[in-house]
Amino acid sequence: MSPRTKKWLTAYVVSALIFAALDMVWIMLVANPLYQSQIGGLLAPKANLPGAVLFYVVFVAGMVHYGVRPNHPGATVRQRITGAALFGFFTYATWALTGLAVLKDFTALVAVTDILWGAAACSLVTWMTATVLRGRLAKPATA
Repeated sequence: MSPRTKKWLTAYVVSALIFAALDMVWIMLVANPLYQSQIGGLLAPKANLPGAVLFYVVFVAGMVHYGVRPNHPGATVRQRITGAALFGFFTYATWALTGLAVLKDFTALVAVTDILWGAAACSLVTWMTATVLRGRLAKPATA
C-alpha cells in the first residue's frame, strides 16, 4: 500500500470513528426528538441500516477529501475546517432543501437545523481529526 493511500485510510478511519460517535449523540439528543415532533409522519418505523451505513461510508469519504485533506501537508487547519464546513453545508442543504421542496410535511425548522448540523459536524470532525493526526498531516506522503 502506498504511503498516500495509507495516510488517506488512516484519516478516513479516525474521521469515521469521531463522526459516528458525534452523530450518535446528535441523533439521540437532538435529531430524533426534533424529527418526531416536526416530521413524525414521514419517518419509517425503524431506520434502514444498509442505507445508513452507505451514507456514512460515502459521507466520511467526502469529509476526508474536502476537509481533512490528509495528502495536502500545506493546508492549514483553517483551510481544512473551511472546506469541511462548506462540504457539510452543501451536502446537508441538498438533502434538507429537497425535503422542504418535495415532502408534504417537511418543516423549515428541520431543514435549517440539519443544514447547520452538517456544517458544524463536518467542521468539528475535521478539527478533531486534524488534531489527532497533527504530525501525520504536516508531513508529505512519499509515493
